[in-house]
Amino acid sequence: MHADLIARAKAWLAEDPDADTRDELAKLIDAGDVTELADRFSGTLQFGTAGLRGELGAGPMRMNRAVVIRAAAGLAAYLKKQGQGDGLVVVGYDARYKSADFARDTAAVMTGAGLRAAVLPRPLPTPVLAYAIRHLGAVAGVEVTASHNPPRDNGYKVYLGDGSQIVPPADAEIAAEIDAVRSLNDVPRPDRGWDVLDDSVLDAYLGRTDSVLATGSPRTAHTVYTAMHGVGKDVLLAAFARAGFPEPVVVAEQAEPDPDFPTVAFPNPEEPGAMDLAFARARETDPDLVIANDPDADRCAVAVKDGNDWRMLRGDEVGSLLAAHLVRRGVTGTFAESIVSSSLLGRIADAAGLPYEETLTGFKWIARVDGLRYGYEEALGYCVDPDGVRDKDGITAALLITELASELKERDRSLLDLLDDLAVEHGLHATDQLAVRVEDLSVISDAMRRLREQPPSALGGLAVVRADDLSKGSEKLPPTDGLRYTLEGARVVVRPSGTEPKLKCYLEVVVPVADHAALPGARTRAAELLDAVKRDLASAAGI
Repeated sequence: MHADLIARAKAWLAEDPDADTRDELAKLIDAGDVTELADRFSGTLQFGTAGLRGELGAGPMRMNRAVVIRAAAGLAAYLKKQGQGDGLVVVGYDARYKSADFARDTAAVMTGAGLRAAVLPRPLPTPVLAYAIRHLGAVAGVEVTASHNPPRDNGYKVYLGDGSQIVPPADAEIAAEIDAVRSLNDVPRPDRGWDVLDDSVLDAYLGRTDSVLATGSPRTAHTVYTAMHGVGKDVLLAAFARAGFPEPVVVAEQAEPDPDFPTVAFPNPEEPGAMDLAFARARETDPDLVIANDPDADRCAVAVKDGNDWRMLRGDEVGSLLAAHLVRRGVTGTFAESIVSSSLLGRIADAAGLPYEETLTGFKWIARVDGLRYGYEEALGYCVDPDGVRDKDGITAALLITELASELKERDRSLLDLLDDLAVEHGLHATDQLAVRVEDLSVISDAMRRLREQPPSALGGLAVVRADDLSKGSEKLPPTDGLRYTLEGARVVVRPSGTEPKLKCYLEVVVPVADHAALPGARTRAAELLDAVKRDLASAAGI
């Protein structure tokens, strides 16, 4: 067995085009590190609806140039079978380690396969790539990014010509083409032949960002902004300048791209401590709100002053605020969200007489809703310009929430005041999450199996009135690995994360509110219920 493992590692080493990973793998082989080699050669990094995402390093279970070249070759073969062999593939990338290399390899493979390829001029936000696909009439797009994952990771996100991320069956068909690549020597990779775009695509993207705002709306709100060591700063500042907002105060320590993400444990605004520097800057400058992008700037986090200090708004809170803002502006079209997001959006849409749809998790599904006007997901993702970017976009979402803050400021009100109004009108929708990060993925599968075999009859003292195994699918939802419990006045969804080694449980309770005076009591009741549901769910799942 060990001899076979060493032989496979040496065969991989012989083809590896990257000096860094060749050196890394050669040292493991020379050291006879069977445990590490077995981990790296236990299979292949699987291509799915999130594309590829994983830890950087040598071997088929890591993100590296050899894996990316195979993925690009599989995508090219798929496109040719779809009759798009002479089409354009546009490639974007972030500022993580190896991102530029992966983007260049992708362009080379596409060119070698007979397609046309164009690479964005430098590391830019993911929404710019999503916009560029339709703007340039491309048949597909690739964004090299691991979004808000830890520094050791990178990823490979694939879009088709409609500007949306891939969904089944395209993912499986591309994966089959990847598996058919036997040797990297069979993949032509010319040294030139693709285009490196100038700033015209970025300029076109920026040219429509302020179209998400109402003509003549107030633009007075002051902001503190952090790019979280990612690629969002220059694009966001340009968009704010075009729109006429006050220039954001930038968190200098996190302003420039840095693949080590030195000031945060995880470069995700939702993670504990990630917003500490932004809050410190806000205490110094007293803005109207704090805005953060994640490293590839497709997500937008918002924080507000609550009493004497600052707190992050939940994604569901921002999602509801943006929806209420758009409704007040009189927009038409469908409002959509994923099944893990707050049911408050459905109530807002229903009260406004607007169509509403629920989808599976991810903007690959939300973006495909017919007639979409606005979509959001609780993980800080908002699509406010679906005609321009059919994906979440942290730049345009930042513009829209700042417009709302400006309008409220003109009336001496705040985002928190509007949240109170929504709670009185529709009930207090309080959400929370139980997320368990694991080293051993069997912990996740064991928890899902346990919940399926022994489903809870009650959680937090609330009876489970309906249990849906989402793996079976339904008339409205394709199958996915997840469970949904409908309780008396609450809802729970449990699913493995598609991008991280996490089990994620999404909790929501709805408490009726008679008037504004009843809000404190309703919040206390909601917090108690969420704690109780979380405690019982953890016990039921064995986590």
